Amino acid sequence: MYTFESRIRYSEVDYQEKLTLAGLLDYFQDASTFQSEDLGIGLSFMRQHGYVWVLNMWQIDISRFPELGERVTIGTAPYEMRGFLGYRNFAMTDAKGIRVAAANTIWSLLHTETGKTVFVPEEISGTYQMEEKIEMEYMPRKIIVPELGSQKDKITVAPHHLDTNRHVNNGSYVRMAMDFLPQGMIIRRMRAEYKAQAFLNDEIWPVVSTEVGKITVALNNAAGKLYSVIELTG
Repeated sequence: MYTFESRIRYSEVDYQEKLTLAGLLDYFQDASTFQSEDLGIGLSFMRQHGYVWVLNMWQIDISRFPELGERVTIGTAPYEMRGFLGYRNFAMTDAKGIRVAAANTIWSLLHTETGKTVFVPEEISGTYQMEEKIEMEYMPRKIIVPELGSQKDKITVAPHHLDTNRHVNNGSYVRMAMDFLPQGMIIRRMRAEYKAQAFLNDEIWPVVSTEVGKITVALNNAAGKLYSVIELTG
């Protein structure tokens, strides 16, 4: 597994001095980015060849959130590439080597000019070393959106929501959803499904559904079609 080490920063913690879910997600995104860059198939390679990886789903399971100043190791490994899809695990361990969080993701490879999926070429799949799937409970890709929910005020996509692909970063959707968490709720699992890309000045309309120990946030366009749905379970 590709790894890098870090220390939990003040800018990454909440009022309880613990790493936020958004901060954890950022660490995982950085891990896959660092691995790709180190292997020579990072952002410049992808731009040159007209490729972009688009995330289909996240599942992050959290045993505990590390505290301010803790030293952690973040790791990632792809475990399968099939057709136009890529499958990748992530993990974070503490200074004792105990795993505090694990994740599963599914990605699609798109061509930037056509916007259509393309089979993963050998120059990409052959560069990564596939590893065994890590041990965790693998949940379905699809998230069921409850029929009843509370409509919230619209969110207009601003520059700070965007990533290098100039669409809303997958972490930004999660941050939007977290704004609707009940105070004091500790997240043990986050699932996210991504359906469409949102761009600068697009309007996102959240619909929030609350159950015992779980909230589901559907992030829709003005016509009610999903950009993303986030499920947060305590």
